[in-house]
Amino acid sequence: MKSVNPYTGKVIAEYQEHDREQTAAIIAETDKAFQSWKHFSFDERSRLMNRMAGLLRERKEEYAVLITSEMGKIISESRAEVEKCAWLCEYYAEHTGSMLQTEYFETDGSKSYVRFDPVGVIYAIMPWNFPFWQVLRFAVPTIMAGNTAILKHAPNVTGCSLAIEKLFADAGFPDSVFRTLIIPVELSESVIANPLVQGVTLTGSQRAGSAVAAQAGKYLKKNVMELGGSDPYIVLKDAEINNACKTGMCSRMMNAGQVCISAKRFIVEESIFDEFVQDQKVLLENMKLGDPMQEDTDMGPMARPDLLEQIEKQVADSVKMGAKVITGGHRRDDKFYAPTLLVNAEKGMPVYDEETFGPVSVVIPAKDTNDAVRIANDTPFGLGASIWTQDMEVAEKMAEQLDAGAVFINGMTKSDPRLPFGGTKRSGYGRELSYFGIREFVNIKTVWMK
Repeated sequence: MKSVNPYTGKVIAEYQEHDREQTAAIIAETDKAFQSWKHFSFDERSRLMNRMAGLLRERKEEYAVLITSEMGKIISESRAEVEKCAWLCEYYAEHTGSMLQTEYFETDGSKSYVRFDPVGVIYAIMPWNFPFWQVLRFAVPTIMAGNTAILKHAPNVTGCSLAIEKLFADAGFPDSVFRTLIIPVELSESVIANPLVQGVTLTGSQRAGSAVAAQAGKYLKKNVMELGGSDPYIVLKDAEINNACKTGMCSRMMNAGQVCISAKRFIVEESIFDEFVQDQKVLLENMKLGDPMQEDTDMGPMARPDLLEQIEKQVADSVKMGAKVITGGHRRDDKFYAPTLLVNAEKGMPVYDEETFGPVSVVIPAKDTNDAVRIANDTPFGLGASIWTQDMEVAEKMAEQLDAGAVFINGMTKSDPRLPFGGTKRSGYGRELSYFGIREFVNIKTVWMK
């Protein structure tokens, strides 16, 4: 297994995979760690988690360079990712005790309460696009709850996965509270089947989620699935168009468009449609593509050649079916796909029906608010959504009608430790973050006394 810099094409490192016996041994070691870790107090866990936050900030540049080298996002975005991870650690260090505090109920017993007890080893299968954040978004609350964690990261960011394992160790967490598995896909089911593993969480494609969820169901393992989306970004005629357009482009083009919760379908009221398209075209054509390590680069390369080929095919097929390219619509070379703006997209086209994981914006006209909601919900996905308007009453009514796990009004959809994160429909199920996320992998235990 090897990691390749997507900008230079050079091999960063090669890694020896764990075989079946080594994998089972790591799981056993992680379970052994759980037997002691579950007895640590919240204060003890918080002390270590705050130390980890400090290390993330101390090593921000080191980790940012590693992220950019392995998957290609611009260096400023990598630094922001590490900083966000530090915030996440501090948030759960402060709030876990109250989130998992025993709750008491009035019943026919003399005393009735609910405990939130850790369950054991949790297995995570994580993607490459936010190689630190996606992992810690799962691992921090899971471990703060008293569980231990094993990670199968995407092969192209193995360096990041091992750096995170070392981060936990350097922060003073007990041995094997967090471990990395370097395994092929074929060994993953054996991990899920292992009786020491108590739960599974995956962030990735719909296809991967379907396969892993089926395996988790086969072995009766609790699971959480975050499977991406085709998020609507609704701009009504009374919106501040300039701000809506700039924020939308930041959302869509971040990480070269390789973000699950970014704006993907811009749904714009007809009276401002032409203005919005023109403003977006200017922003896209002024983007600087190049070396992601350079501070003035706006967008780095696609993370892998197959991803570039996929977005290229989705656009080409849609154009053949009648979509119109306003700007872009082609690869620049074997690393970059030009920032692209499409109109005339209709149901049945890949850019309308599928998740586009690349720097491609699709702008669709809507007659009015009802039509905007109809178009927004006309997708098998339901992760995030954004609404831009000055009428908060209209916005909240629309938010109620949208099929999405999160709706942001006059703001960019994003994950936040204070708020639950997850989707509906084919964007998955279960939640990460907030107290909803930390309770996904605990035993909600009722105790009744008389």
